[in-house]
Amino acid sequence: MHAFRAAVEAGDLDAVEALLAEDVVFTSPVVFKPYPGKAITAAILRAVSQVFEDFRYVREIGDPAAPDHALVFTARVGDRELTGCDFLHVNEEGLIDELMVMVRPLSGAHALAEAMGARFDEIAREAQARSA
Repeated sequence: MHAFRAAVEAGDLDAVEALLAEDVVFTSPVVFKPYPGKAITAAILRAVSQVFEDFRYVREIGDPAAPDHALVFTARVGDRELTGCDFLHVNEEGLIDELMVMVRPLSGAHALAEAMGARFDEIAREAQARSA
């Protein structure tokens, strides 16, 4: 099992953050522009852990020794169920330097965008405090 999956499933967000490279790039399923940097990525992941309900990984794809991994999950945002996938790339130090999330169906993506958008000022403040 990938360490990221284990940390997420344990609800250990400090361990999740420790797995991120300083130059990690987070690509959101609902925003066009990627978010570069550990502070903003960690803040987004903390917020999404509060937005997702009944989150669970259902499958892990990829060779554990390879740099690329796919973690398929299910969750709920309000009354919308969704399926998604975390695509991870780890660097030579074993830290995540790319994290791209995709979700479906469109109604679930809309619910996620609305819920995360409502928290984005808080996310930005947390990221700024972490990077200071």
